[in-house]
Amino acid sequence: MHQLPIIILQKLTHQGEDRIALKFEYNKKIQAILKIIPGINWSQTHRCWHLPFNRTAYEILVQSTKDIATVDDILLRKKKKDIATTPPVILYKRFSISPANEAALGQMVAQLQLKGYSTSTIRTYKNELLPLLQLLGNKALNELTTDEVKRYLLYCINQLKLKENSIHSRLNALKFYFEQVLGKEKFFVSIPRPKKQMLLPKVLSEEELGRLFKALRNKKHKAMLFTAYSAGLRVSEIAALELKHIDSNRMQILVSNAKGKKDRYVNLSPILLDILRDYLKTSIVKPKRYLFESEQTGEAYPTRTIQQVFSNARIKAGISKQVGIHVLRHSFATHMLEKGIDIFYIKDLLGHFNIKTTEIYLHVSKKSLVNIVSPLDDLVKRQGLEW
Repeated sequence: MHQLPIIILQKLTHQGEDRIALKFEYNKKIQAILKIIPGINWSQTHRCWHLPFNRTAYEILVQSTKDIATVDDILLRKKKKDIATTPPVILYKRFSISPANEAALGQMVAQLQLKGYSTSTIRTYKNELLPLLQLLGNKALNELTTDEVKRYLLYCINQLKLKENSIHSRLNALKFYFEQVLGKEKFFVSIPRPKKQMLLPKVLSEEELGRLFKALRNKKHKAMLFTAYSAGLRVSEIAALELKHIDSNRMQILVSNAKGKKDRYVNLSPILLDILRDYLKTSIVKPKRYLFESEQTGEAYPTRTIQQVFSNARIKAGISKQVGIHVLRHSFATHMLEKGIDIFYIKDLLGHFNIKTTEIYLHVSKKSLVNIVSPLDDLVKRQGLEW
């Protein structure tokens, strides 16, 4: 008899919060199920999936994976008594999706496709709607009232401990279904959105960037991260770069079909051009289409692999900031501001639709702050105070 793969559970403290960590050997079926479990998150730091530390999350995991894996809670068992047992405020306790709600999901996907939404957006909307469809059981999604939607959102906030951005993402999926599929334009008028946190982007200093790049030995990996910082690219944009997008005559890089289905040109640094030429010249397996190709598949380098390249280099460089590869894009924008580049020019380079998105870097740049003198400095100097 074939033995099911094992998921080992253990207690994890992540960002000051108790969580249930899931440890298992990579398995596509398990990964697919985990991605739609309410409240689950991936930790790049701990390299594992993790759930809220409560009884509901534990039981949903066991129920959702019962046919594809064995849940081993021996490491968690001694802590079970600590797991919160407060009954969840859920609408309907079921984990399968009814035919009516499968049809509703299909209708939403079809409408998203007709409106030209990207594959990643469609996947996000599906993943955000699935947890509710699992909870609904035989109750049809289109029969929900605004009060029931509010109860579900409270469940997401109080029981699943979802952050504001996650709540907004779930609201966007629901709003699209009710307004764009069912045509109920006023359905969400009385449903408030939680206020988002004003989180400033993290940035690496030039010294930290120097250590990061020096930690890389593989020329392909080095070229990837140099390209990300030099042009302020998203990880998906790095992976999608093709050889034909590098225009050495006009010294431009075409970022094709980026976020929002938008093309843009960014500057091609002369130093980056030399780096890319050397990387291509010394590559044993020459890329045929993409600038950074997988030698095994011949396809574009997976974004997850590029992220891992950055993570490994960060650790090797001794950079303690908990940041991902997107920090190179943040650093590019911030350093450009500090060098006196106009913010509207930076907006176009980053491919932002709205200048307000770019203005967040004004809060991070030290360009204006260096000229501000603390009143304490003046007081100490004028009054001759001593410590």
